[in-house]
Amino acid sequence: MKNVLILSSTPRVNGNSEILCRSFMEGAKDAGHLVEKIALRDCKINYCRGCSVCSYQKKPCPQNDDAAWIIEKMLQADVIAFATPVYFYAMSAQMKTLLDRCCGLYTEMKNKDFYLLATAAEDDPEIMNRIAESFQGFFDCLEHPTVKGHLFCGGVWHAGEIAGRPELKTAYDAGKSI
Repeated sequence: MKNVLILSSTPRVNGNSEILCRSFMEGAKDAGHLVEKIALRDCKINYCRGCSVCSYQKKPCPQNDDAAWIIEKMLQADVIAFATPVYFYAMSAQMKTLLDRCCGLYTEMKNKDFYLLATAAEDDPEIMNRIAESFQGFFDCLEHPTVKGHLFCGGVWHAGEIAGRPELKTAYDAGKSI
């Protein structure tokens, strides 16, 4: 049994990337894993201030927000799935803000498996390469990360348009294969 953390960065409660990560989550649960999903829209995550308290002074971040407990969950997870809608060919700002806040503890994120889940209005599958590349900067700073899979569903703009799409089954199967 693995500890699976899903970080959903869609601002919409029933957004397409949220629905996609739910399918992934159900597959992981059905495989017997311990699964937790955090919706970043429900969290307060401030921008990194670059104060270096966390990295150079090795003290907790002085900001009083939700980033610290989310990052602690990331450290405890064996598997992390990042789910994001695509905005202007990039991950959501909510996701990027969280990744920036990992600055002080990223050196402790070792030997983790990662999945990338993304949805976009445009249906060009090459968009996923751009999303994966933006996450790669984060992965390049970690020790022994393994990107286990990328899942992209394009052509879905309005909330719920992903219903009935084969990518939902692909997401379920990816979660189940952990």
